[in-house]
Amino acid sequence: MKMGLRIVDDLLNKSFYRLGRIVGHYPGYFIIVPVLLTLLAVTGYQKLNNNIDPEYLFSPINGAGKIERATVENFFKMNYTNRFSVARITRAGRFGRVIVTANDGDRNMLRVNVWKELRLLDDIIRNITVYADDEYFRYEDICARWMDECFKNDILNLDVIMNQVESGELNLTFPLMLNPFTWEIHAFPVFFGGTEVSEDNFIVSVPSVQLVYFGNADSTKRDRQGKAWEDAFLDTVGKAQDDGVFKHIRIARFASRTLDVEMERNTRTVIPYFTSTFLVMAVFSIVTCMMTDWVRSKPWLGLLGNISALMATASGFGTCMYLGVDFIGLNLAAPFLMIAIGIDDTFVMLAAWRRTSIKDPVPERMAKMLSEAAVSITITSVTDVLSFIIGTLNPFPSIQIFCIYSCAAAIFTFVWHLTFFAACMAISGYCEQKNLHSVVCVKVEPVSKSRKVERNWFYRAFCTGGVAFDDIDNPEDNKENGIMAFFRDYFAVFLNNSCVKIIVIVVFGLYLLGAGYGVTKIEEGLERRKVAKSDSYAIEFFDREDDYFREFPYRIQVVVSGEYDYWDPKIQEGIENLTQTFENTSYISGGLYTESWLRSFIQYARENEEFLNTTIKTKEGFMKTLKEFWLVPSSSFSLDVKFNEVGDKIIAMRFLIQAVNISGTEHERQMVGDLRKISRESNFNVSVFHPYFVYFDQFELVKPMSIQNMLVGGLVMMLVSFIFIPNVLCSIWVALSIISIETGVVGYMALWSVNLDSISMINLIMCIGFSVDFTAHICYAYMSSECKRPADKMKEALYALGLPIFQGAFSTILGMAMLLFPGSYIFDVFFKMVFLVVFFGAMHGLFLLPVLLSLFGPGSCTNHDKEEKEMQLSSVEKSFPHPYCIPHPQFTLNGTHLGSTFKQHQIMNMEKPPNKHFLDIERDLGLGTSEENSSESGSNQSNKQVVDNDTLQKRDKSNWKENFHLATRNNDFQTPRTPIDLFGAPSEKDCQNISYTRRRSIENWEAAEESSPDYSASNNRKYIPQERQRSNQRRRPLGRSYSHHHLQYPKYIQELRFP
Repeated sequence: MKMGLRIVDDLLNKSFYRLGRIVGHYPGYFIIVPVLLTLLAVTGYQKLNNNIDPEYLFSPINGAGKIERATVENFFKMNYTNRFSVARITRAGRFGRVIVTANDGDRNMLRVNVWKELRLLDDIIRNITVYADDEYFRYEDICARWMDECFKNDILNLDVIMNQVESGELNLTFPLMLNPFTWEIHAFPVFFGGTEVSEDNFIVSVPSVQLVYFGNADSTKRDRQGKAWEDAFLDTVGKAQDDGVFKHIRIARFASRTLDVEMERNTRTVIPYFTSTFLVMAVFSIVTCMMTDWVRSKPWLGLLGNISALMATASGFGTCMYLGVDFIGLNLAAPFLMIAIGIDDTFVMLAAWRRTSIKDPVPERMAKMLSEAAVSITITSVTDVLSFIIGTLNPFPSIQIFCIYSCAAAIFTFVWHLTFFAACMAISGYCEQKNLHSVVCVKVEPVSKSRKVERNWFYRAFCTGGVAFDDIDNPEDNKENGIMAFFRDYFAVFLNNSCVKIIVIVVFGLYLLGAGYGVTKIEEGLERRKVAKSDSYAIEFFDREDDYFREFPYRIQVVVSGEYDYWDPKIQEGIENLTQTFENTSYISGGLYTESWLRSFIQYARENEEFLNTTIKTKEGFMKTLKEFWLVPSSSFSLDVKFNEVGDKIIAMRFLIQAVNISGTEHERQMVGDLRKISRESNFNVSVFHPYFVYFDQFELVKPMSIQNMLVGGLVMMLVSFIFIPNVLCSIWVALSIISIETGVVGYMALWSVNLDSISMINLIMCIGFSVDFTAHICYAYMSSECKRPADKMKEALYALGLPIFQGAFSTILGMAMLLFPGSYIFDVFFKMVFLVVFFGAMHGLFLLPVLLSLFGPGSCTNHDKEEKEMQLSSVEKSFPHPYCIPHPQFTLNGTHLGSTFKQHQIMNMEKPPNKHFLDIERDLGLGTSEENSSESGSNQSNKQVVDNDTLQKRDKSNWKENFHLATRNNDFQTPRTPIDLFGAPSEKDCQNISYTRRRSIENWEAAEESSPDYSASNNRKYIPQERQRSNQRRRPLGRSYSHHHLQYPKYIQELRFP
């Protein structure tokens, strides 16, 4: 069932045919221009803008968290200079954190010697001196302040009572306690991690303590100085730990820039492996492009395919930088991908070149090569580019930037392969035409000539190749590629076996079951520790935070914006109900940890109504009492109410709630979802916010965006495959293969410990394009085959693309394997997912699709077995040879078959004697053995004899015998005892070999006659056939009947089987 979209295929073939001829005629231009354009594009690297901000890269552009932050900052701007409150921050700012544990493994740090070293650590940090912006400063100079006092780790003041605590004379109460010596209220959940509490709320043990240092980020200068102080902080604490300054504590450190720096360091670790990857890919390409024929071997083209991909990547990256696109560390994975894509196209183009005729001039071979490879490489390039374009529509800047750079590189890879690499192939073709050695470019002898002059073994093994142009068809110089023949003669035959087909389908079913199970086990979220290298200092901090500080992790702000009458008891009741609704959710603590100015104020006003001598039930009394007695500057509640410009109305308020028992990204996603749902369903205009909510937005979007990308990408890939492969059945199988491969990747990546996150989503987008490559190759080759039988279509498809698919899959996996060595989760995910999609794609292309196409593809519904059965000779017919059909054995050379498979030919009726079908002659080329027109007669017959049918039959029998001797005289060929089936299907190579053998036999016989002493000049004449007179009685054409004297026979018999 063919569609009208065949015009696309025809247009591509014609366009690429013309391009191939042009490149073949003028290869120099197509090399120089891409090289110059690449050099020009590379100058764009001077505009490199490296972006390492994780918030910008891994949070959605218009995510809910950013909108909520804008709402909070609109009403409650952060003041680091003298109004800093750690619970009310809206941005990370500049800070340093340490999580301290006991060095001896004791889970209780409430000891005097531990607290002494904590004091020492605090002193070291506070006394770090840094030079930046032309001045020296310490922490005290740049710290965030509350009422002109730096943020303090007041937990250290427990040292005055630590003796009593260690001895058990004094118990610490959780969560709050008044220090009996300093009169400070200690909030233990802020500083203690993993605290074990008794039933009486007495602290039993404290396995971990946290100290925090916040810097001022109100101005650009202070921000730069805070950045410099963070670097010094990390270095100083790390050096003190390594130098053994502390005997009783172990320190894990972290700063606001740690995530940025470690992620950048993580991605840059792959840079040293660029060289090794290129070398490995180059060696693989060179080796797999070599043949035993040193003229037709293409080692340098394998290397140039890699160079073309590198040039394309450099051009694409430089162009993007000229356009002002930010550069990110993830882009460093793109060169590995582009080399894989480029080398895949290289193998497809080389396979198409090998199928062109060596008799054609180079421009014609280039035209045929590009015409044949046009659809295959165009499909892969178009699908890759479209998948990256789909990726640019995602809301995550990291994915957008990566896809923009990769898309540009993929486009240049396609163009450079059609120009630069094609021109290199043309030059290689001219070298092949001149019979030059493929490595050293010196003229060498063909194998056939080297044997005649008795060259040594080493010369024949490494210095021969090409063809002898005076004998261009000799089989010794025209050996086909062994691996390509393997896919046709053995692998395809193996797949055509019915049992093998059943096994393939059963294995496919098991594969889908495993993928489905994996889909149910997939986990979401990108853990912070995975963006750092495994040897990073941040890993220890993340692990300790997850172990000890997940009970009270986030202080969440709830903002109510809008003008409400807060003195109205109904409004007060509504706000209280809202607060309790938040407190009753799974991941929010009870009222003990809630910080609400309205709840506290109402309670205070009711308890002190007589003292205040006013009521808060009126607007005036409410506002007066609130401003004069409650929102005093020294109270943190003063940061939670926003008045209008006049000061008579509240336009926004906030209260704080405490998240509890959050142990993983799934809990974080559920918590944020529950809080935002409550906000949406409230009668007030409510927003919930924490600085980390900006990151948590990716947890909400990754899954739906991944599903959307796969669905949209799958539909686009199906449309593209249908356009380029205008056959409904083939397009359906390609579409199902895409679905199968994508399902397999998602399912098995979960079983391979890969979460669904922004990193894996990038790879899923790429996989959409990669899943089409191999399946489209094999489907197009199958559909383009002119064979009638599905088995023969499968053989042709696997012969054409079996080797390129294997080379492309293996080279891609080999190149991506280099990403395993840096030890980075990011690049581990790249390797795992590309491996899965390439492996599954290759298995679909080499095993599943050929089987399915042979069962359900074009031509599968035709009963070819019945047709063949009708064409077969009966056992009686095979047993009795007759003049018109001699069961000729297959020729062998020294016992070795010249060919193994045969090609089905068109059936025709024989309407003239078999000797005319063989050499189109009716006499014996002057051998003097025919009944008429012999050289012995010496007479020129001007009139043809009219003979009857009996005479004609006798003459035909005689000609059969003479032609048989003519074809087999003076040759080295042997015939096996067992005759082959007359209707076997010879391969094209067998046809060439047998035709060549017969022609050479005639030439050898003529040479022998010329050297004979009985040879005379009169015999040395060219035969010019004369038209004989025909009998008036019309001869009946041969047709299939029950008689073995009259039958229908294949066309190829006239060329191959009748001597």
